[in-house]
Amino acid sequence: MVGPFRPKSELFRGVWREGEDGVPEFATYVDGEWLFTGRTAEVRSPIDGSVIARVSLADGDLARKAVSTAYERGRFVIRETPGDRRVKAFLKAACLIRDAFEDFVTALVLDAGKPLSNARGEVRATVERLEKTTMEFRKLVGDYIPGDWSEETLESEGIVKREPYGVVLAISPYNYPLFISAAKVIPALLAGNAVLLKPASLDPLAPLLFTRVLQLAGVPPEAYQLLTIPGRLMDSVVADKRIRVVTFTGSTEVGEHILAVGGIKAYHMELGGKDPAIVLDDAPLEETVEKLVKGMVSYSGQRCDAIRLIIAESGIYSDLRAKLVEELSKIEPKNPLEDENAVMGPLIDEKSAEAIEEVYRDAVDKGAVLLTKFRREGAYVWPVLLEVDRETLPKLRAFQEDVFGPLTLLVKVRSDEEAIGVANSSRFGLDAAVFSGSDERARKVARKLEVGAVFINEFPRHGIGYYPFGGMKDSGIGREGIGYSLETLTTTKTIVKNYRGKASGATCESCKHY
Repeated sequence: MVGPFRPKSELFRGVWREGEDGVPEFATYVDGEWLFTGRTAEVRSPIDGSVIARVSLADGDLARKAVSTAYERGRFVIRETPGDRRVKAFLKAACLIRDAFEDFVTALVLDAGKPLSNARGEVRATVERLEKTTMEFRKLVGDYIPGDWSEETLESEGIVKREPYGVVLAISPYNYPLFISAAKVIPALLAGNAVLLKPASLDPLAPLLFTRVLQLAGVPPEAYQLLTIPGRLMDSVVADKRIRVVTFTGSTEVGEHILAVGGIKAYHMELGGKDPAIVLDDAPLEETVEKLVKGMVSYSGQRCDAIRLIIAESGIYSDLRAKLVEELSKIEPKNPLEDENAVMGPLIDEKSAEAIEEVYRDAVDKGAVLLTKFRREGAYVWPVLLEVDRETLPKLRAFQEDVFGPLTLLVKVRSDEEAIGVANSSRFGLDAAVFSGSDERARKVARKLEVGAVFINEFPRHGIGYYPFGGMKDSGIGREGIGYSLETLTTTKTIVKNYRGKASGATCESCKHY
């Protein structure tokens, strides 16, 4: 049985306390204080469903206090904090995470069910994301516009500045609870915004530890608030007009709800995907299969950029299918505490595993052919590969929905143009992959795909965001990544200076309007 999560580092003293029943209780963070509210939610490990901690919940009043603090004081305090001090705080935070590395890894393994390699990779990526702010802030530049090129603007000039919006609400998902929280908070603060972070309720422990690190690193307490609030109470927060930006990663359905509730404000959204991998008949078989399998099963397919659809040309189809089945049959989900080399662990909870089984049964009932043996035990789901023809594909829930788990569809096509058509027929457009031995063919396919990012001879992976990513169609709004997130989380202000000493009185002769 998985034991309770108790951080070992002294960094987290005061953030948690021992509960009366021996289950640790973690505080929430508002206006620089760690608060034990008396209202808690259980945190269960997907490894075996056991309670590993309890987290103090904010109610509506505390959430309103957090928004008020950010709006009335935080947005001014962070704006007046020199940029070099913000960068130094992030660099210090990177050092503190290194000091408490094992606590963060343990939190991700226990709380999110991540295999050890995935957990370590996420912590290392978060450290690197913090360190890359030394590159990122250079994107905070504007433009100088001389007025010389128009009769109306002679003897004037304009400066276009990038400025923070004010208050940013960051809503992070359960699949990368530490890294995606950091990837939203860091550029928002760096740009001079105050931030409210709403972590996923399923696995909030790593974001909570990250909050403590930011506090110790010197992020102004007024400028950063943690909202450990149930999702059902979030509508009033999202709709609050003092919040100027919502940055959200999650399902398309929740994203649409946020847009409906939030009203007029700026949005960044990375939403659902149906990431297709197109395999042309000149692709190297062994290397392609290795990449495809990693893209399918890494973190049990609980990734926005996981491969959900393989579209293969007929010339390579039979060999590819046989090799995929062979390699997938060697992989099985394991308890990450018992096997340090596990490739797959459990899904985030049993409800998610049941959803995968429902989608699988829907596909088989409608004519898809199961190529791997279906197996589910609680929250553990073995890799699923389903063969489907072009005519049946649009009817399947597995094609219509963002399936968050290790289930992939395999389709045969006659040409690269047909492959492009199948890929673009999805309502999603996050990422895609193209496998080919010809740069010319791969480039042609990549150019025609309606997605935010195309990976050639590689499975889609966003990593630290060194290359920008984001969706088209139902897969989102805006772009995320080193520097690119800053553009999403800032707006422009134009300042025009007139040097004539008085209004020129210039008239538009065509309409006589001043």
